[in-house]
Amino acid sequence: MRESTPVLSASKRERLGTRYSQREREAGRLPIVVYAKGTEPLSLSVDAREAKRAINKGEKIFRMDLAGVFDKQTVLLKDVQFDFLGTEIVHADFARVSLDDRIRARVPIHLVGEAKEVSQNGGITEQRLMALKVLVKPGAIPDGIDADITDLTLTTTITAADLVLPAGVELVTDPEQAVVTAELTRAAVTARNEGDDSEGGDGDAEAAGDGDAEG
Repeated sequence: MRESTPVLSASKRERLGTRYSQREREAGRLPIVVYAKGTEPLSLSVDAREAKRAINKGEKIFRMDLAGVFDKQTVLLKDVQFDFLGTEIVHADFARVSLDDRIRARVPIHLVGEAKEVSQNGGITEQRLMALKVLVKPGAIPDGIDADITDLTLTTTITAADLVLPAGVELVTDPEQAVVTAELTRAAVTARNEGDDSEGGDGDAEAAGDGDAEG
C-alpha cells in the first residue's frame, strides 16, 4: 500500500435515521457504514471534507481509525450515495479487507487511440462496457484499464478478453463481452442507400431503352 493512502478517523453514530444523518452532515461529518465478514455493520461518520476530497480524486483504499475498535484498518470504498442533484456525496459504504486477500472490484475502461478506419468510412465507435469486473488484491486495484481502438474496424469488436490487464489482475467479466464496437452513422447509411438506388435506377433505364429500340 502506498504511504499516501488516505487515513480517516471515524466516530460511532449513536443515533440512526435520516434526521440524525442530516445533523451529522450539517456538522461537517459524512455518515458511513463499514462492513466486515462475520460481524455486524458499523454505523460511523468521518470528516466530510477529507473523505469527499479523497473520494473525488478516485481513491478506493483507505486506512481507518476507530477509537477502541481498530487502528489503521484497511478499508475498501464500496459504494457512494449522492444527493438528489447527483453532485454532493451524502453517504458512503466501506468494507474491511486484508491486503493479502484478493477481492472483486470494478475498474473503469478508458478508450485510447483513434479508430481512423472507422471514421474514414463514415462510422462511429460505441463503448458498450464501461467497467471490468476483476479479482485483485486491494492495494493493486488499477485506476483504469485501457482499450486501444486504433485497429478497430466496422467489422471487428473489442471484447473483454482483448484487454491487457496488469500483473496480478484476473478477469471476472465474461471474456466474450463486447467492450467496443463500431457502426455506420445514420447519414452514412442513408448515403450508401441512395448510392445503391441511383445505380439500380440507371440499370433499369438502360434496360428499358434497349427494349424500345428493339421494338
